[in-house]
Amino acid sequence: MVASFLSRLTRFAFVAAAAAGLSACGVNSIPTSEENAKAKWADVQNQYQRRADLIPNLVATVKGYAKQEQDTLTKVTEARAKATSVQISAADVTDPAKMAQYQAAQGQLSAGLGRLLASVEAYPDLKSNQNFLALQSQLEGTENRIAVARRDYNQAVQDYNTTIRTFPAIIGAKVIYGAKPMIPFEATTPGADTAPAVSFDGPAAPAAAPANDNAAAAASKAAGQ
Repeated sequence: MVASFLSRLTRFAFVAAAAAGLSACGVNSIPTSEENAKAKWADVQNQYQRRADLIPNLVATVKGYAKQEQDTLTKVTEARAKATSVQISAADVTDPAKMAQYQAAQGQLSAGLGRLLASVEAYPDLKSNQNFLALQSQLEGTENRIAVARRDYNQAVQDYNTTIRTFPAIIGAKVIYGAKPMIPFEATTPGADTAPAVSFDGPAAPAAAPANDNAAAAASKAAGQ
């Protein structure tokens, strides 16, 4: 009876020691960091979807005032279709090729939107259109949200990647989870990692800034009338 008790006590001690060892290896911090990064990625996708949902109304509004910009409008519509067709699940954030494809598609759409906003300079009536101003404001807010979501995601990815590469958590990461580094969201065009003044990142963004300023001035003028 004493031997049986000692045997159970030994097994309990072994289990307790194993649990302590796994805890020391950071085994619990790995899934926590992983789920946090995946949640942040969902935020990134939600904000990009929010932008995509606003574009059809923007295109329709611009078309009513600037039919000669048909080529620009067509390219934006095509870029939107491509961007929305490329979807990355939380399980794909460790795949560099899929992440690069998603980032490139969103970057092309950003550049197209920048060119579209820059073309508005030639149409004073459009710049003072209340529907256009409302859409522009919503897009500006969305671009800011996108920038914040990407920043938060990249921070979560950095934390996760550091966890699975740092001793002692690296032991649990390799032995138990087979963890792979996640891919951060990288800017595909100069300045794409920061929300620009006109809300649209990409090479055309700086040129679009005056459009935003003039639109704001138009809105102020309209309010004063």
